[in-house]
Amino acid sequence: MDVKPKRKIVTENGDTGEDLVLATLISNGDDVGPLVRHAFEMGRPESLLHQLKNVVKKKEVEIEDLCKTHYEEFILAVDELRGVLVDAEELKGELSSDNFRLQEVGSALLVKLEELLQSYAIKTNVTEAIKMSKNCVQVLELCVKCNNHISEGQFYPALKTVDLIEKNFLQNIPVKALRMVIQQRIPVIKSHIEKKVCSQFNEWLVHIRSSAKVIGQTAIGHAASVRQRDEEMLERQRKAEEQNISGLEELAFTLDVEELDEDSVLKIDLTPLYRAYHIHACLGIPEQFREYYYRNRMLQLNSDLQISSVQPFVESYQTFLAQIAGFFIVEDRVLRTAGSLLSAEQVDTMWETALAKMTSVLEEQFCHMDSTTHLLLVKDYITLLGSTLRQYGYEVGPLLEALDNCRDKYHKLLLDECHEQIVNALAQDSYEQMVMKKDADYETNVLLFNLQTSDIMPAFPYIAPFSSMVPDSCRIVRSFIKGSVDYLSHGVHGNFYDVVKKYLDRLLIDVLNEVILNTIQSSSIGVSQAMQIAANISVLERACDFFLRNAAQLCGIPVRSVERTQACLTAKVVLKTSRDAAYLALLNLVNNKLDEFMALTENIKWTSEDIAENGNDYINEVIIYLDTIMSTAQQILPLDSLYKIGSGALEHISNSIVAAFLSDSVKRFSPSAVIGINNDLQMLENFADERFHSMGLSEVYKEGSFRGCLIEARQLINLLSSSQPENFMNPVIREKNYNALDYKKVATVCEKFKDTPDGIFGSLATRNTKQSARKKSMDMLKKRLKDFN
Repeated sequence: MDVKPKRKIVTENGDTGEDLVLATLISNGDDVGPLVRHAFEMGRPESLLHQLKNVVKKKEVEIEDLCKTHYEEFILAVDELRGVLVDAEELKGELSSDNFRLQEVGSALLVKLEELLQSYAIKTNVTEAIKMSKNCVQVLELCVKCNNHISEGQFYPALKTVDLIEKNFLQNIPVKALRMVIQQRIPVIKSHIEKKVCSQFNEWLVHIRSSAKVIGQTAIGHAASVRQRDEEMLERQRKAEEQNISGLEELAFTLDVEELDEDSVLKIDLTPLYRAYHIHACLGIPEQFREYYYRNRMLQLNSDLQISSVQPFVESYQTFLAQIAGFFIVEDRVLRTAGSLLSAEQVDTMWETALAKMTSVLEEQFCHMDSTTHLLLVKDYITLLGSTLRQYGYEVGPLLEALDNCRDKYHKLLLDECHEQIVNALAQDSYEQMVMKKDADYETNVLLFNLQTSDIMPAFPYIAPFSSMVPDSCRIVRSFIKGSVDYLSHGVHGNFYDVVKKYLDRLLIDVLNEVILNTIQSSSIGVSQAMQIAANISVLERACDFFLRNAAQLCGIPVRSVERTQACLTAKVVLKTSRDAAYLALLNLVNNKLDEFMALTENIKWTSEDIAENGNDYINEVIIYLDTIMSTAQQILPLDSLYKIGSGALEHISNSIVAAFLSDSVKRFSPSAVIGINNDLQMLENFADERFHSMGLSEVYKEGSFRGCLIEARQLINLLSSSQPENFMNPVIREKNYNALDYKKVATVCEKFKDTPDGIFGSLATRNTKQSARKKSMDMLKKRLKDFN
């Protein structure tokens, strides 16, 4: 509402709105440039010029009005200004005089000031020079210090000094020449240090390779000591278990206390390696050193894996294996303590290379070995190597598998050695019962192998039921078990009892049993030897249980577990079969000897009417021989064997008596001959009954007897002596009294039977009657037998 009247007033005075805006901008001191630019852009500069003129006129009017209003004050101000001008002139004169005096004084001071400034500049330059000199001196001192470190072989401090110069001083060295020299020498110094460190590292490589064998031998020796201590502990533990004594916890505690720290035993100096790796890390080239280390160690490993072509393997295997063990013990220490110098993958690669080479070497060398001692020595050392390196985390399974693959060859060689020893033992055996004169002999030959039949110590001298081949064979078998266990122990199989048992069976069956059978089947043995061999086999059968317990004990298997399962060797059954073969051979020899005596039956006067009062000559020889055989057999053979020998011999005699009647040399025989044979048979039967009871067989074989072995001869004699021989054709009577007789044999014998006119039955009156009846009966039997045939 206020603006419109104003705008109206302006218009009335002849001013436009644009003039007021322009006047306002000018009075406010604002920039009128945009307004001027706008006027020219619009093409109306005249209008703007006109407006400006109006503003000027207006301002002139305002100034005139202002001057008219304040002219008195203006005049007064001009007068005051004139007075000030006079004072100013006076002041100017005073200032001129003061300036002159000041110039006079200041000239001297100015000279002094210039001198002062020059001195200050000199001081500044000197100060800067001193500072620069100090920097140079400090750098040079560091250079001298670096040189001293290098000359003393202290490369790490030398490198730290070079690094300090390079980072903190090199760019601040004011002397360019010195800076350039130092800058050029730093790479040379680093290269020199690298060469020196590499030279020391190379010396360490040579040293550690020469020390690897000692390191490996020390570690393997420690493993051997631990193994021996463990085996002794297990042995004491087994004895304690068998004797049911306590204290096992104390033994185990003692074992733990005595464990040694293997790292404290092995002195491995890796300082040069650590230093070299650290120096290369400081030089910024750790990867280069890692590659250099791995490459050189691989070269050393490949060299160590080459076996000597000059020295036999059995003489160099310990050095060969100890060198490899030492190498990988060092590598394990480097892996664990040298940071990132060596990776686990690199160690695994080296170990796989060594493992493949060692396995190949062992397989090749084992193929050429022909001694169980050498095989066992190498195997033991390899298992110790495996035990040692397993502690450091290396996988030794393939190495142990290579040993396991050679077990058949080892046992074949062992079997061959035992075969030779057993053959020698049997060849040197006299096949006479061993006589032990003192308890030491009894312990080493009987108790040691659990061959005793009683827990009571016998009186000495003691006559054993076996010959020397039994304890000798037991010693050989026990050594075989020990050798087998030694090879299989600490191998790939934790429980190798069944494997030992298999090879033990092979020894007893394929070697011991075969040698015994060959001896039995040879033509050089006699009755006493065959009897002793049979007795020895019986003892060896019992010894099989001892062998099994011994194998279990050496394998770490509790003996009571073996006894509880009632496990037995197959060889025990095979030996029993061989014992039967020995009895058969013995019986054949006895029968052959009996045949020599029974051949004397040809001297019997078969057609004579005279009767031998004391029996025929052959029967006395037979009984004496049987008495000798049975007496000897009673001392060394078990009762069942006695029964087999006695019954077999008597049965053979019975068959020989029957065969004498059937012999082609006997054309005819008389009743007197039958009576004589009957007397012989009675003597033999009496002897058989007496022996059957005196040897205790009657208590075992209550339903049997030796007399029954003579049944065929007895029934034949009874038939020939019978007054009614035709009863033989009666099935009931024949089954009851003549069941052992054969029709054809009876027919042949009856054809040879001769009746004499003199008669031999009763008185002369009755004799003819009986003989006539008997002859008729015999003729009837002959006829019926012919009809039957």
